[in-house]
Amino acid sequence: MKIVMFMHGGSENRGCEAIVRSSTDLLKKEIEDVKVHLISDKPETDKLLKQLDGIHDGAAQPLQEYSVPWFISSFMVKLFKDESYALSKIHGKVIESIKDMDICLSIGGDNYCYGEQPGWYEVNKRAKSLGKKLVLWGCSIGEEDMSERKLKDLKNFDLILARETLTRDMLINKGITNVQLCADVAFTMEKEELPLPNGWQEGNTIGLNFSPLVYKKNQGSQQAVRELMQHILDTTEATIALTPHVIQEGNNDYEVLQAYYQEFKHTNRVILLPDNLNAIQYKGYIARMRFFIGARTHATIAAYSNYVPTMVLGYSVKSKGIAKDIFGEEKLVLNIEQISNGALLKAKFDEMVREEEELTQTLMQSIPHIKKMSYKAVEYLQELAN
Repeated sequence: MKIVMFMHGGSENRGCEAIVRSSTDLLKKEIEDVKVHLISDKPETDKLLKQLDGIHDGAAQPLQEYSVPWFISSFMVKLFKDESYALSKIHGKVIESIKDMDICLSIGGDNYCYGEQPGWYEVNKRAKSLGKKLVLWGCSIGEEDMSERKLKDLKNFDLILARETLTRDMLINKGITNVQLCADVAFTMEKEELPLPNGWQEGNTIGLNFSPLVYKKNQGSQQAVRELMQHILDTTEATIALTPHVIQEGNNDYEVLQAYYQEFKHTNRVILLPDNLNAIQYKGYIARMRFFIGARTHATIAAYSNYVPTMVLGYSVKSKGIAKDIFGEEKLVLNIEQISNGALLKAKFDEMVREEEELTQTLMQSIPHIKKMSYKAVEYLQELAN
């Protein structure tokens, strides 16, 4: 059996890397003689993923002005309002790469949270026309993200695997019958423990991840996080480890965190982890933290999966749903509007410290079940294949 993962933006996003890594490991562990391929927008960033059987270039190809495809596309759009020809050419590398595959996994998790995606709809339609099994792998989608066009596309999938109950329940309420519940496969990802950097306090280091994506949505959050850092330094003896998790041009956690580091390094209690680690190496550091505060979902998954009490900064349905499935409530998850409130951030941090033992116990009880739910994704996939 040949399985291909597509809709992957590249491994500079360590969350995307974590999905590919853990998915490949699970598939190879559970399915005999499976070959796993990846289609990537930035295949050069994925060379570190040695367990894959093939990496294919899936970068979009803009239509060259005045070329034959450009003229045909213009004719189709103007006369028939039909963009399918243009989209099939733009995403031609992806469509060509899936021809030899048996099952196509649309990965990325939250790809459907960012408006209409006509290019992806066209790829999905072409995959089905080629007779492929089409699976939406470990997704999160908010009700606010839904549209008639998106709903129509989702009904094309042979199987939708929702990684938390909020998404599963919403899709069922929308009349989608091809949906099953699993957990994010990254809960099962291994970790690699590198030597601890100077200044790290074993048992008393607090991880902090912040992202430009969140900052751009709520610019007041940058000052609120600054206030939170000062509060941690004033009220604890802990070291703060600034932890990047996405290192993409224009969306680089390291740049935001480096500014905080320069501001607070004089305290000798703030360290900045490097920007060149892979997902399992970041997980190795996060696993040894006492607490974690994070904006990137897969950084928080790295913490949860190692029983580290975690506070989530300003995210969507995925963070709410994951926390709800672990704790039975949206515990310590602040929405995008709340994270510019420095007083609230400090109060939530204090709550996390007060409830440290209880949070750790809940994680130790819940995470083994969550990891089993990660394996359910492969079970459902095998049922589909058979």
